[in-house]
Amino acid sequence: MKAFDVVVIGAGPGGYVTAIRASQLGMKAAIIERENLGGICLNWGCIPTKALLKSAETFATLNHLKDYGLKAEKIDFDFSAIIERSRGAAKQLNGGVAYLMKKNKIEVIEGTAKLEKGSPAPEVIVEKKGGGQETLTAKHVVLATGARAREVPAIGLAADGEHIWTYRHALTPKACPKSLVVVGSGAIGMEFACFYRTLGAEVTVIEAMDRILPAEDAEVSAAAQKSFAKQGIKFLTGAKVEKLEAVKSGVVAKVGVKGKTETLTADKAIVAIGITGNIENLGLEALGVKTDRGHVVNDDHGKTNVQGLYAIGDVAGPPWLAHKASHEGIHCIEHIAGLKPSNLTTPIPGCTYTHPQVASVGMTEAKAKEAGHKVKVGRFPFSANGKAIAAGETDGFIKTVFDEKTGALLGAHMFGHEVTEMIQGFALAITLEATEAEIMATVFPHPTMSEGMHESVLDAFDRVLHT
Repeated sequence: MKAFDVVVIGAGPGGYVTAIRASQLGMKAAIIERENLGGICLNWGCIPTKALLKSAETFATLNHLKDYGLKAEKIDFDFSAIIERSRGAAKQLNGGVAYLMKKNKIEVIEGTAKLEKGSPAPEVIVEKKGGGQETLTAKHVVLATGARAREVPAIGLAADGEHIWTYRHALTPKACPKSLVVVGSGAIGMEFACFYRTLGAEVTVIEAMDRILPAEDAEVSAAAQKSFAKQGIKFLTGAKVEKLEAVKSGVVAKVGVKGKTETLTADKAIVAIGITGNIENLGLEALGVKTDRGHVVNDDHGKTNVQGLYAIGDVAGPPWLAHKASHEGIHCIEHIAGLKPSNLTTPIPGCTYTHPQVASVGMTEAKAKEAGHKVKVGRFPFSANGKAIAAGETDGFIKTVFDEKTGALLGAHMFGHEVTEMIQGFALAITLEATEAEIMATVFPHPTMSEGMHESVLDAFDRVLHT
């Protein structure tokens, strides 16, 4: 029986970062992983999808070379090579996490963990990959088991791996489908929709809400849908899948729209209707761990209702984002160490890597008004930005939402080229409680697309310069 200060279950961005920070704080740490170091994000999510999307974006640019005064012939793609490149990126980062574990003297145990009653924290029983069982004791146990794609088998929204996919299957197909139905228009659904459409697939996106990307500001959703429709993606919003069925030729979807049932056929379907926490087979019920709708309930420091047991990241609920998981893990372990960690209520940026991209942080205009704020709203289109014009990337805009009374930045919403690389500026401003005066007094370099951030703030207070 091995003893540790902290045992982390799950080696995704939440878990492995927690273990590293624990080691930095002088704790003896172990981490248990049943599959791949780096978790879903590095192996089956964030990283490999961005590799696919970069290939698609480059292919799209090659097909518009004349817009840049360039010529090329016989432009094509090698689908298997695109997939191989994506898997290579995942493999490289998986190896990077292994290096970090070794560097920080963290014991890595490959296997499946289960919790049993213990003190001062639950005991961890590991069924090891290579065979055999091992029992670990710790002063603290951190659950970072992540989440998986949500499925609804009763109406066919469940993957068979051949015709009906989740994100995992969509990352490694043998060939590019000629037609595709995507159920769900959140970040995962829209990223795959854009990837496969760029490579020539006929894509239809089905969304139960009245607009795509429903978590985003309504203006961003509308602009994104218009832009993606121009690229050839079809949308059914306010639509409910009544039945999805795999047949010999592909899939058949029965979709309820405005009181009528439409029938869609395609080669493949991707189910992207959200995720659910990995809480099964961990022994949580026997310990009396409180859960809610598929996620572990925790407090502001990650602590569960069971002594010595913590939960961070996707398994603890939304937003289901890698950077949120890492932030929570660091906060949790620093709290355990007796430090005064950063505030967990810091707004978490959200990014969708379509083309153009979507990025946001803080409140939407509607949410700000619902919360009782009297708001000032600024907007600036990239069509009026010099760098965007020079780059041929004028689609999109930046929107900012301020409290009229205090000048506090409540939220920022962006749609455009590489806006995911700019949103952190607004996240920093909100975290530091910057006012409109401080942002307006900041010098933004020229020519950059980030100048649009400045102009959006100026516009909110009737001082915009370039529109």
